[in-house]
Amino acid sequence: MFNRGEKTPRSGKDTMKSEDTILENDYTEENIAGGEVSDGGEEVLEDVQEISLEEKVLTLEAELKQSKDQANEYFTHLQRLQADFDNYRKRTQKEKEETVRYAAERIVEAMLPILDNFERAINSTRANQDFNAFSQGVEMIFKQMQNTLAKEGLTAIEAVGQTFDPNLHEAVLQVDSEDYPENTVVEELQKGYYLKEKVLRPSMVKVSC
Repeated sequence: MFNRGEKTPRSGKDTMKSEDTILENDYTEENIAGGEVSDGGEEVLEDVQEISLEEKVLTLEAELKQSKDQANEYFTHLQRLQADFDNYRKRTQKEKEETVRYAAERIVEAMLPILDNFERAINSTRANQDFNAFSQGVEMIFKQMQNTLAKEGLTAIEAVGQTFDPNLHEAVLQVDSEDYPENTVVEELQKGYYLKEKVLRPSMVKVSC
């Protein structure tokens, strides 16, 4: 009989079970991490390393696939941009060619009424040889042309009495003059014009010396 205060002795089976538990505890992650394993522990460590390596490979494969998908997306987008740019370049080139080809269309259209009036004046002279009427008609047509061209930005360059300016005037003769100081335009042989701010044609002039 055993007293209540005394511990019951363990059987041999219980002792073996306890030893197995201790052995399993020896193979915990801490012992594996610290390298305190036997031959069986080394196998466990190798299994852990293989799992970790496999996870890294799977992660790298996923990242590689993502990078490839993103690269393909960028390449497709670049192809679309290149196609859009080629279409834009072709369209602007065509518009530029049409602009150059029909640049004078507006001014020519504006000159058509003047051309009609010249034709009427010529036909009128053939029917009635009145020089005064013809002269007045031509003068009216000339003013009509001046107004039409002025609307397009054409203005005359001032010449007579102005100091000679090689950017505005083309000197063809030099003459002595008591009425004008030296290097002054004394006579205009051909009128010069601005087209807006640009010198379309310089005035042909005589200059005092």
